[in-house]
Amino acid sequence: MSLKKHHKWIIGSFSSIVIVFMIVVGILLNGIIVKQSVDYANLNNKLNELQTNIQSQINLLSEDIITTQTSLEENQQQLRLLKASTSEDFSGIYSDSVDSVVIVSTDVGQGTGFIIDKEGYIVTNYHVIEDATKAGIYTSDGEGPYQITLIGKNILMDVALLKIEGSFDELELGNSNDVKTGEPIMAIGNPYGLVFSQTTGSVSQVHREGPNGIHAYIQINAQINPGNSGGPLINKQGEVVGIINFKIGGEAEGLGFALESNYIKKCINQISQKEMNITLIS
Repeated sequence: MSLKKHHKWIIGSFSSIVIVFMIVVGILLNGIIVKQSVDYANLNNKLNELQTNIQSQINLLSEDIITTQTSLEENQQQLRLLKASTSEDFSGIYSDSVDSVVIVSTDVGQGTGFIIDKEGYIVTNYHVIEDATKAGIYTSDGEGPYQITLIGKNILMDVALLKIEGSFDELELGNSNDVKTGEPIMAIGNPYGLVFSQTTGSVSQVHREGPNGIHAYIQINAQINPGNSGGPLINKQGEVVGIINFKIGGEAEGLGFALESNYIKKCINQISQKEMNITLIS
C-alpha cells in the first residue's frame, strides 16, 4: 500500500528531527567530555603546583632545622669555652683536647705528642725519639701502636714532626705572643707512664731563655715530670700555646718550661716545606 503524500512528509520530518537530535546530543556530549578533560588537566596542574609548593616548604623547613641545629652546636661550644675561660675548671677543655694527645712509646722511654693536622701529623720533642730504634703511637681511645714516619726534626729547638696513617682530631695552635703572665694553663701528658694525665697551673713568665740560649720558653708552675715531654700546653680557649720541653730539677719545684707555639709553628713549617714542599700550619 503506497503512502500518501502527507504521510511521507510526516515521516521525513520525524527522521530529520531524530537526526538533528542525535547531532545536538553528540555535540553536547562532546562538549561535556572536552570540559571534563580541561577540568582534569587544570586539576592535575593545580595538584602538581601544590606538590611543588609543599616540597619547597619541606626543603626550606629542612634547611631551617639544619641551620638551627648547627647554630645550637656552635652556641654550646661557645658556652663551654666561655664557661671554661671564666673559671679554673679545665675539665671541658680536657675532654675536647685529649683525643688529639698521643703517647709516644719507644724502646728507650716514653713521652707525649699531639696531633696538629687531621691527616695524622704529630708534634713532639725530638729528644723523646732521638736514640730510639723502635717507636709507636697510642691514642686516648686505646688504639695503637701506629707505625711512625719521622718527617723531619729541628735539633736546636728540640722539635720533631711525625706522621701516622688515619684521620684524627687536631689541636689548634694559638698565638704565644698573646700569653700573659698569671693566666691559667693546662698540661696533658704521660708522666711516669700515667697516661693522659693533666695538671693545671699558671704562667709564671714568658720569653724565658732555654738551654739553646733562645728566649722562646713559657715558664709554668704546673707540675710536669718525665713522660710529659712533647705534650701540649693549653690555654683557657683550648689552644696550644706551647709544647712541654724541660724542667729544673733538684730542690726546685714548679719550674717547668714549654717552647712557645709561635716557634713550634715556625719549626714545623720549615720542616714541612723542606721535606714535603707544603706549609702544614697556616
